[in-house]
Order: sequence, then structure tokens, then C-alpha cells
Amino acid sequence: MTTDYEKIALEYHSREPKGKIFTGLSKPVSSQKDLAIAYSPGVAGPCREIAKDPDLSFEYTGRANLVGVITNGTAVLGLGDIGPEASKPVMEGKAVLFKKFADIDVFDIEVNAKDPDAFINAVATLEPTFGGINLEDIKAPECFYIEEELRKRMKIPVFHDDQHGTSIIAGAAFINALEITNRKLETVKVVFSGGGAAAVACANLFISLGVKPANLIMCDSKGVIFKGRTDGMNKYKDKFALDTPLRTLADALKGADAFVGVSAAGVLKPQMIMPMAPNPIIFALANPDPEITPDDARKARPDCIMATGRSDYANQVNNVLGFPFIFRGALDVRATTINEEMKMAAVRAIARLAKEDVPEQVLRAYNTAEGYIFGREYLIPKPMDPRVLLYVAPAVAEAAMKSGVARKQVNIEQYTQHIERILGPTKRLIRQMRNNIGGWSRKSATKPRIVLVHGHDERVIKAAAQMDYEGDVSTILLGSPAEIIAKAESLGFRDFAKKTTIIDPHHDGRLTEFADSIYKMRQRKGVTKSAAQQMLRNNNYFASMLVRSGAAEGLIGGVVEPYVNGLKPIMEIIRTKPGRIMNGLYMFSWNKKMYFLADCTVCIEPSAKELADIAVNTASFAKQYTEDTIRVAMLSFSSFGSNRHEKSQRVAEAVEILHERKCDFIFDGEIQADVALSERLQERDFPFCQLKGQANVLIFPDLTSANIAYKIFSAISGSTGIGPVLLGPQYPVSVMERGSNTEDICNMIYMIGNRYVKNQK
Repeated sequence: MTTDYEKIALEYHSREPKGKIFTGLSKPVSSQKDLAIAYSPGVAGPCREIAKDPDLSFEYTGRANLVGVITNGTAVLGLGDIGPEASKPVMEGKAVLFKKFADIDVFDIEVNAKDPDAFINAVATLEPTFGGINLEDIKAPECFYIEEELRKRMKIPVFHDDQHGTSIIAGAAFINALEITNRKLETVKVVFSGGGAAAVACANLFISLGVKPANLIMCDSKGVIFKGRTDGMNKYKDKFALDTPLRTLADALKGADAFVGVSAAGVLKPQMIMPMAPNPIIFALANPDPEITPDDARKARPDCIMATGRSDYANQVNNVLGFPFIFRGALDVRATTINEEMKMAAVRAIARLAKEDVPEQVLRAYNTAEGYIFGREYLIPKPMDPRVLLYVAPAVAEAAMKSGVARKQVNIEQYTQHIERILGPTKRLIRQMRNNIGGWSRKSATKPRIVLVHGHDERVIKAAAQMDYEGDVSTILLGSPAEIIAKAESLGFRDFAKKTTIIDPHHDGRLTEFADSIYKMRQRKGVTKSAAQQMLRNNNYFASMLVRSGAAEGLIGGVVEPYVNGLKPIMEIIRTKPGRIMNGLYMFSWNKKMYFLADCTVCIEPSAKELADIAVNTASFAKQYTEDTIRVAMLSFSSFGSNRHEKSQRVAEAVEILHERKCDFIFDGEIQADVALSERLQERDFPFCQLKGQANVLIFPDLTSANIAYKIFSAISGSTGIGPVLLGPQYPVSVMERGSNTEDICNMIYMIGNRYVKNQK
């Protein structure tokens, strides 16, 4: 398997562009004016200011978000001393993780210096370039001396991840394992295998957490580290030398509560763990192969709790849970160092997150339908859990401020909202909607009730369970209670029936009342009393009547059926607000900006007036969900009469209608999509264009073009969307696409709930 991965990796790394990282531009350089500001003569301005006050380099350059990942290649992964050139792919990989998980820029630097002092001198001179230094893959014991000296000489964070990254994640898993096995830090007996950087750092951190030094035995390749031993010792191991007759790892493990291995594959034999205490904690963290496999450990001790460094086993102790977010918090308060208080804060935050319900997004990333529940098989969060950013970075930033090493003070609540931008505008938007709903619910002592039409669907059940856990919105599921409860329990949701309202439309006491109401509404539309009763056998009609009668505040249909099947009952029962048009839109986040596309779902061939109505509806909606200036582009296959045709003329007429209405947003058209999205093309070819910048509201001339465009956009861009959102109905409702996942449904529940709350204010 390793060989196969290596062959694939060779092709992957050699593909153009070579390697895994490149530099990009954060400011536009598309004109002579831009160039003059970016370089000469304009650049002299920030240079002069920084010369007066070097700390302004954090304000006028990218230094505040730039980390140096630096190595000499003497202890690379499981490869050993392979040299600086051979270590570069690993350092680029580290850069990828920094950028992916915490949006931190990285220069990887491979230093040709095995002499520790030469390496220290080289790195120390780089301080003006970086906001922080991540030391990587440097052999022990030199790595301890190097980090100590650089921390003394530099006024930016210096962090050796091989030491502290492993120790922080292992520490979080350890305190959770102690909780599960009812052990106390002050009495637990721990045996370490390994005397290198990670082992020493883990042992130090465990002692900081509360493990008694007398209860911690460290072993290396030569056996127990005891007082008086001289073979293979150094000052860093001396700290853990005990006055003990024990000499081997097997001896040390007798009666021990926990084993922590950061050593080599296979050193822990099944017979060695047999005499350990009940419910032994076994962390076999050697990579790529652990000290003992979980299968072998469980055969010998079925009661053990296992963690490894591998992703194909439960409880992966992975450094990516730590270093990106620790640096994020440290950089954002301009910490001068990463101290013990900051590391402890990271440990507690990671441990706390493991006790929260795991969202659908994480389950999809690991291709599993089964939930992760805090316990023996889930001690720490998964590395792909996006919430780690929002738990760890603020905790580290707050600890830096409280411990006095921060040069910048931030409000933690506002800071958390600020860094949420890293997850994209959609995540931040959902949080804002949740906060809005929660504030209204606390004030009114009620929650918005949202009907989920197809309650038997697995995605819908998961969404309802997520809402139950988060507590901002109440959901009502339609369907057979027995079937829904059985499926919920099979998915691991205990007490689902106690937390979620389930209604069987076929046996509801309001059927006659609802049928009479439908008959009165639709009797001149060909609906008889018996037809009205028959309509209510369709969950969409029943859900619409629940909303119309005030038994619910909104509904979400679709998901398992064609869009039109869910839309038709809404148009007939919920109906459109007087003087309004019903249209559908999608919201997309792309490059950290929000875009609004309409009409993507309802109006097949809108007239000029309907296009103008759609533009007004969509612009009004967009104002509520973006802080950017609203720029509405009325799209066509021609720009400003370049191709005369009835369809393009209809768009031009819609623009004239908007002018007559004196709209309070920027708009123009008819205009081609590339011009609408390029300020450069606007300035060059159409200087009279009113947009004066990139459009963020795109109004398509018909359903065909809109539907095709948003589906291509969502498929190839990797952008996150919310929708389809229905504008114009008398109540907040939505019809989801059949390809929707649980996260999509959750997002729409918050959208519907938020729109209801806004209507109440």
C-alpha cells in the first residue's frame, strides 16, 4: 500500500505546476496605477513608516499572517536524516495544512546546517520576515536546544511542532480517556516508550496537566530511564529519571494505567499489556506503524482504549488538530511566544470539542453515515472537523492575552466571528442567522417551527437531530412515526421521539378542517371537496396547510422528489404576496464573496416586467445577507445592444423599468456575464456602464440559462451554496433539490427560521 501511494505521489508532485504551493497576489495589479502603488514610487510610503516603527511591518506587509516552516532535514517523518533538499516535499505539505485549515501563508525554508548553532544563527536572522516560526523535523536532542535558544533570541512565536503538536493532541485525548475510565490525573500511572522530541514534550505536558512525576516512567530503546543510568542519556531525559528497580518496558507496564508510545513499530507486545490495570489506555503513536496495532491490543486486552497516529484507526492523534489553529490564535494577537498557558488552552479546547455532536459535514468527509459519539472510539475530534478552528484559535488568543504575551488585544466573541471567514462567507452567514434566531427566541420564549415534508428520509432525520442538538429551531417531521423513529435509532439518535415532533398526516385530527379550507380557496379552480381531501394525502399540501393555519412558521419540501412537485402546493396554498412575483435564487460564496443568482427555479420565460420584479426581489434579499455594495447585472448574450434580438431587447426593457422605479441599488444591462464580473472590461469597453465594479447579483434572462449556470458553477467551482431560496411567498418556505445533503437542509432551516424572525421585527 505504501509503495502504491508513493507511485501516485510521484506523479502528483511532478504535475505542473511542480510541488504543492505557489505564491499569489493579494492586491490587484491590472493597471499602471496599480503597479505604481504596489511598487515604485508608491511603495516608499509604507517603507518610510516601517523605518520609523518596525512593528508597522505587521500592518503594511503580509508579515502578520506569514509563518516560516523551517528544517534542516535531520529527522524527517519516518525517513530519518535525509537532508534539506529531500525534506522540501514535507515542508510544502506542512504549508498546505497551514493554508487549508487556518488560512496562514507559509514560506518553507530548508537550511543546510546540521550544526545547531549555525542553524540557530540562520533562523534568528529571519525574524523581520515572519510572524512566527514552525520548526520541523529536527533530530533530538538538538531540537530542544535549538528551540530554547531561538525562543530566547526572537520576539515572535517559535514552535517545534514535532514536540508540542503531538503533545497537545495526545494531551487532549488523554484527559478524555481518563474521564471515560474514571481516573484522576494526580493518581494515574503512565509509561512512556520513546526518549525523543515527541516523547519528552508529551511527558512534560502530561506533568503540566497534573500527572505526578513519580507516577511517570519513561523508557527508550535501552530500557527504563532511572537515576544513575549513563548510557544514552542527556539533560532532557535526566528530568524523568526515577529511583526505581524497574529496567524494561515490560517491567514498567505491570499495573500501569496508561501506555504512551512515540517510539517504533512493534515494540509493545501483546503479553506486555496483559498485566496492565483494568481499562488500560494505550496510545501507540509511532508512524507509519504503531507500537502495537489496535487489533492485537484488543485481542490481548478487550477492555483497552486505543489511539494511534493513523487515520484508518479510531482516535487518530494528528498534529493538524493543533498547529494551524495555535498559530492562528498566536498571530492574531501578535504573541511574542507560545507559552504553556496557550498550549494548555489548546488541549482543553480540543478535548471539549470531542464532546459536541459531530455535524454531517464531518461525516461526509470521512465517508460514513454513522455518527461519532464521545466515548472509547471517539476521544478527540476528527482532523477534518472545521469547528476546531473556532474552538482552538480563540482559546489560544485569549490565553496569550491573559498571560501577558499578546501585543494586541481582541474581543474574543468578535474575534471568533472574524476568523469564521476562513470557513467561507456561508459559515459566517449561518452563524449570524443562528444568533438572530436565538436572540429572538430568548426574547419571545418561542422557537420558529419548521415543517420538514419528507420525514422518513435519512438526510432529513439527521438535519432534525442537528436542530434538536443546537436548539435554535423546532422541527416538525411528516410521516409514519414508527418508521421515522426506527430509522432515527438505526442512525444512532437516541430519544429522537422525545425531542422531535412527528406528525402522521394520514391520521391527523385537522384533516377535515384543512380540506374545507382548501376547498374554499380552490373551489373556483376545479377543486371539489373530495379532491381537497385527496390533495391532503400529499405531504406537501398538508405541510402548506400547517403553515397557513399558523401551526408552523415555515416549511421545507423537495429533497426526494422533483422540484415542481414541491413548488405546486406552495403556489396554490401558500401563494404569493400581493403585488409580488415568486422567484427562486441561489446564494454562493466564492473567493470569500457572496453572489446571488436568480431566477434559477421558478420563472421559465419571464417578461421584461417580471425580470425587473425578480431583480428588485433579489436585490432586496441580498442586502440582508452581504455587507458588500449591491451591484445587479441584468444578463444577456449581448452587451448594450451589441446583438439585436427579441430576448436581449426584453432584458433592455427590464432595465428601463428599473430606471422608472428609481431603485436604491446599482444596476445595469443588458450585459454579458464576463463584462458583469470584470471591472477591467467595463472600464475598457463600456466606460458608461453603471456597475463600476464586479456584479454580485446576477439576473438571468430565463430559467434555462439560470439553471444551467448555477449547476455548472456549483459543480466545478467547489463553492458553497445556500438554496434554492424562494422569494415572494406569503410565508417563508423552500423546496430543496433532490441532490441536497444534510448540511444543505440545515442551512435552509436556518434561512427559513431567520426570514420568519425578520418578518416579526
